[in-house]
Amino acid sequence: MVKVGSSSVTEKAVTRLCGEIAAAREYGHVVVVVTSGAIAAGWAALHPVGGRQRPADPAILQAVSAVGQHRLMRMWQDGLEPYGTLAGQVLLAPLDFVERSQYLHARGTLRRLIELGVVPVVNENDAIADEEIRFGDNDRLAALVAHLVTARLLVLLTDTPGLLTADPKRDREASLIEEVLEIDHELERVAGGRGSVVGSGGMASKLAAAKIATWSGVRTVIADASREGVLAAALAGDPGVTVDEGARTALTERGRSLLAAGVVGCTGAFRSEDAVEITGPDGKVFAKGLVRVPAASAAEWMGRRSQIVVHRDDLVLVT
Repeated sequence: MVKVGSSSVTEKAVTRLCGEIAAAREYGHVVVVVTSGAIAAGWAALHPVGGRQRPADPAILQAVSAVGQHRLMRMWQDGLEPYGTLAGQVLLAPLDFVERSQYLHARGTLRRLIELGVVPVVNENDAIADEEIRFGDNDRLAALVAHLVTARLLVLLTDTPGLLTADPKRDREASLIEEVLEIDHELERVAGGRGSVVGSGGMASKLAAAKIATWSGVRTVIADASREGVLAAALAGDPGVTVDEGARTALTERGRSLLAAGVVGCTGAFRSEDAVEITGPDGKVFAKGLVRVPAASAAEWMGRRSQIVVHRDDLVLVT
């Protein structure tokens, strides 16, 4: 399940993501998309020159979404077309998850689309949504659809690297929270409020969606939509390196840096400065750190060069 927010729905971004979706399907994965952007696309069509502030009147926004929805779907179909794949539009409303008959109809439609080899592209039915009972943002919709189709993974794509310790627009020291074991009140406070001006969701809504998804046993990843290979990285799980016993001893007992000579394996896709897990020969994670080389270089050099992979200043031991 891949959810793309309004701020990330551009022709260039959708085209790139469709290539990643096609690659994932080639590896045997089934992909369902939840997309925002109908209102943004409609407003851009009505006012192509720009300069006019987006209205707040719900009735106007509903009408604008009707203008933008087919443009949004055209963007997704154009992106999937080169791979011989069709996009199937599915518009849902909150009642589809409350009324059992509608719930079963929605599930049946999604399953049939998947059986037909179509990529379902889901959105809230904004044109007729009741303001009092609508989803409010597509993050929650994505979590509910993930449960509906019994997804194993929910990827919430956004315009930030992921869940951060603070708002990066206000705090330059904001850092990435790599892993969340429990969503508590402090984490919800850190997540803050609404996100971009073109969307209705922010990090708080993504955290709420992750909470819903994890209740259903769906692993959730919040990631940067602009990152190359973001979907493959999420599917691969946490990137990491496996080291031999000598390297583990050097890291845990001598405070040394991790050298390529001690690396015996690499998993997942990572770039220089990405956070990775460091695993010993027994398969247990004993450290985390920021790598100085991309995955391809680490894999090429492992076991035979003294190049630093993770510097000791960028490494922390975990228990």
